[in-house]
Amino acid sequence: MAGARALDWRAWTRSPPLLLVLASLLFASMGVCVKLASSDYGTGEIVFYRGLLGVVLMAGAARLHGGSLKTRVAGMHFWRSIAGVAGMCFWFYALAHLPLATAVTLNYMSSVWIAVFMLGGAALLGSARVDPRLVVAVLLGFAGVALVLRPTIEQQQLWHGLVGLMSGVVAAAAYLQVGALGRAGEPEYRTVFYFSLGGALVGLVLLAASGGFHPLDLRGFALLIGNGVLATAGQLLMTRAYSTGRALVNASLQYLAIAFSFGYGVWLFDDPVTATAIAGMLLIVAAGVFASLLRVRRAVVPASDPVNTA
Repeated sequence: MAGARALDWRAWTRSPPLLLVLASLLFASMGVCVKLASSDYGTGEIVFYRGLLGVVLMAGAARLHGGSLKTRVAGMHFWRSIAGVAGMCFWFYALAHLPLATAVTLNYMSSVWIAVFMLGGAALLGSARVDPRLVVAVLLGFAGVALVLRPTIEQQQLWHGLVGLMSGVVAAAAYLQVGALGRAGEPEYRTVFYFSLGGALVGLVLLAASGGFHPLDLRGFALLIGNGVLATAGQLLMTRAYSTGRALVNASLQYLAIAFSFGYGVWLFDDPVTATAIAGMLLIVAAGVFASLLRVRRAVVPASDPVNTA
């Protein structure tokens, strides 16, 4: 019986779609922890604890598997950490001030922003071959953003919406840098370690500027630790799924995090259900999947780039 259970477990871990579904649920659950913790802790504090836990977990993973944290591409890790931590700070701020699904959707605009970067690169290089399908994907994504942001404008939350949108822009830059690190031969645990270290250091700077730590009670401890554990577990599951599964299927399934976040928002935070917001989310998902399809076919960005870095 035990052997059968072990067999089932191994088969389950070899199923990228199942890994992606669970990873998306973990990331959505992480968003819940951030939103709940934001009532008592600032963005810098949440980023610090998230980074500290990631450092401990990745250092332990490296030691357990006989790996090394030494790197020959420190500069690449530095710029990747700057972009990743900035995106995480923007996202956590948006999670604290916007409906959960709205903040998650704006962050998942990263695939569309990568398409924007591709178009910009083609223009700068003077390339005459601009794929019109990329233009369609970008326009579709921005139409979705306009619909998603409409409720925030009506509620005088435009600034929060713009910060959430910026989280997706910076995340796109971070994903491109993750791909470059992978091509340089850096293992995932080392990339996540230096990203987490950067988060812990930036969190300390933000804490110094905002007045320091708040007292930790049992609820706060559980939420802050839960944030780190859920994000790290989701990151590892998604990384494994992208390393073994089909890139387009994975890119499509990762958007389940938006659906899970929408359910959490209605259930836990009484977030409003509006046809406009739902239509905007669907447009952004369609644009992201379409852009991912074009990237996979052109092999411009490696398959591991969409892995969530929060």
